[in-house]
Amino acid sequence: MSNQQAVPEMQHRTVLLEQAVDALAIEGARTDGVYVDGTFGRGGHSRLILQRLGEKGRLIAFDKDPYAIATAEKISDRRFEIVHDSFATMGEALEARGIARVDGILLDLGISSPQVDDAARGFSFRFDGPLDMRMDTTRGISAAQWLATETEQTIGKVIRDYGEERYALQIAKAIAARRAIEPISTTRQLAEIVARAVKTREKGKDPATRTFQAVRIFINKELEELEIGLEAAFQKLGPQGRLAVISFHSLEDRIVKRFMASKANAPQPDRRLPIRAVDLPQPDLKLLSKMKPDEAEVAENPRARSAIMRVAERLPAGGAR
Repeated sequence: MSNQQAVPEMQHRTVLLEQAVDALAIEGARTDGVYVDGTFGRGGHSRLILQRLGEKGRLIAFDKDPYAIATAEKISDRRFEIVHDSFATMGEALEARGIARVDGILLDLGISSPQVDDAARGFSFRFDGPLDMRMDTTRGISAAQWLATETEQTIGKVIRDYGEERYALQIAKAIAARRAIEPISTTRQLAEIVARAVKTREKGKDPATRTFQAVRIFINKELEELEIGLEAAFQKLGPQGRLAVISFHSLEDRIVKRFMASKANAPQPDRRLPIRAVDLPQPDLKLLSKMKPDEAEVAENPRARSAIMRVAERLPAGGAR
C-alpha cells in the first residue's frame, strides 16, 4: 500500500496501555533487547515500547490492516520496523531478519475502534456499509462473497462455533432464504436478517452481535492464527522473555489460557518409574498474572470492558526459577 492512501483519522484508545508494556519488563539491560508488537493497530503500545527502549533496542511490529501499515510508516525511528502480515508469520519474519530470540512479545487481539467505526470496513452493524469484514482488504474474500457462496450448513456451524449463538441454524436458514432473492451485500441487510431470526434478545446486546463476531473471526482466520502465533511466540522467546496477550472474548481467552497452562505444566512420568528428580520434565513457562481494566478505564473506554490480559515468562532451560 502506498503512503498516499488516505488513513481515516479516528480516535483509538489503547486498552491496558501502561499495564501491557509494563508486563514486558523493559528495564535494565533489557532496554536494548528485541521486542515484538504482534498487533500494531494504531500504534499505542508500539510508541510506548519505543519510549522505553534503549538506543540499541529493536521493535518489530505486525499488522494485516493496510491502514495500520500506513500509520506505522509515519514512525521514523531506526529501531522500529513494521511487517504487513499476521503475527502468525512472526517465526519466519524474525528468521528472515536474523533474529533468533526476542525479549518480549505483545499480542492485543480483536479489532480496533477505527476499524469498527469505519462503515466502509463492514465490521459493525451500527453503520450501514459494504459487508467486507477483512482485516487485510488486499487479500482474501469478503464476508459478502462468503455468505453468497457457502452452504447453509457451514454458515450455521460458523455462527454457532465462533459466535456461540444458539439460534445459529435459524440465522443460517434466513440468510440462505434471503440470498436466493437478492445478494446480501451490506451490514444493514445482514443485521436485519439476524434480528428477524433471533427470537429472544440478550439484555443490552444487539441480536446481530454474535453473528457479526462469528463471521469476522472466520473470514480473518483469527483463532487459527492465534494458535499458530502463540506457538511461534513461544519458540522465539528467550530465557526470561515475556509474553503478554490481551483478548476480548471467551474464545480467544480460552485458547490463550490453555496454551499458557500447557507450557507451564510439565508432563509428569509414571511415578513407578525410577527417575531422579533432576531428570524430571520441567515447565517452559511461568504464569505471572491475569489482569482486567479497572473501573476508571472502563468508564473512559467502554470497549475495554471485556478485555483480559494474561502474562507469562519463558523459563531458562532446566526449569523454574
